[in-house]
Amino acid sequence: MLFTPGEIGLLELPNRLVRSATAERMANDQGFPLPTLTALYRTLTKGGVGLIITGHMYINPDGKSHPEMTGIYTDELIPRLAELVKAVHEEGGKIAVQINHGGGNCSQETVKQAISPSAAEQVSIYNRQTQEMTEKEIRQTISDFSQAARRVKEAGFDAVQIHAAHGYLVNQFLSPLTNHRDDEWGGSLSNRSKLLQEVCLAVREQVGPDYPLFIKFGIADGCENGFSLEDGLETLQNFGSWGLDGVELSSGFSGELFSSIQKRINKPTDEGYFLPFVERARLKTELPIMAVGGFRSRTVMERVLLSGAADFISLCRPLIRDPNLPALLEAGDATHSDCLSANLCWAENKGEGISCKCFD
Repeated sequence: MLFTPGEIGLLELPNRLVRSATAERMANDQGFPLPTLTALYRTLTKGGVGLIITGHMYINPDGKSHPEMTGIYTDELIPRLAELVKAVHEEGGKIAVQINHGGGNCSQETVKQAISPSAAEQVSIYNRQTQEMTEKEIRQTISDFSQAARRVKEAGFDAVQIHAAHGYLVNQFLSPLTNHRDDEWGGSLSNRSKLLQEVCLAVREQVGPDYPLFIKFGIADGCENGFSLEDGLETLQNFGSWGLDGVELSSGFSGELFSSIQKRINKPTDEGYFLPFVERARLKTELPIMAVGGFRSRTVMERVLLSGAADFISLCRPLIRDPNLPALLEAGDATHSDCLSANLCWAENKGEGISCKCFD
């Protein structure tokens, strides 16, 4: 089943393997993608992945999470972003953009005064000072998401994904760990999810009824007293009415309970560490589900798809290790990734970009 066609909304994909959004750190100081990023996407497409989801792109300079992050905050970026699309389409592939705002999790190197749902003195999980967002800033952020989505479509990408996981701004509004507001944007679950709802509706209005729109959703925080699985499942049930075509399930804030990126995946039973969440989510939505979290072997991926719990398998680190993995799996030249899950992928120096360092 892994190499049968699938659909997310009107987006037709040749197989069920998705390259999950991965921060490549291959952009200049203004967020313009470098030639290395174009080359990476071309390589991934040639390697046989059914869909590439780009590393998160910032919708406003106030939401730039880290240096060398790709931007989508101005129309001036559209021509250069269109070159990424051209490279992928020339190889017969599909590519979506993940749009994001870092909020309180923006680096000091990129954002001097970070904004978040509540000021940092109320939030111990941040590593920096943040300023509580005003109503005007919230409304501007919703508009920024929608305008970013418009640019995604105008640049020719095949779909857009809203980032609502991993402790970034949308997750910060959802989580009681970081949202202590007493207005319409905080308190009850319906209030804490209002930003996400407004973002989804605004994006859908901007891109039209047929353009593929999905979400990276942190269905639960890995911290005590955070965004709970029950909150996540209740929120998930609204996604269809909010205009979403599919959902990639991950976690919110990492903490003492679990992390979004886990090490030591040494055997099949370690794989798919978010499957318990996926199986619960399957009972709450008919939308296509992308399962992510430590998949390494074809037998496990096939079993998940055949069970009906998920419709697609998302991979991150295995495709950093070997972009040709999908083609190798399909041809029978490999049965699993040899990724060691050591988390030595991330760039340590400017201009380095993501790469596997385990076998250097």
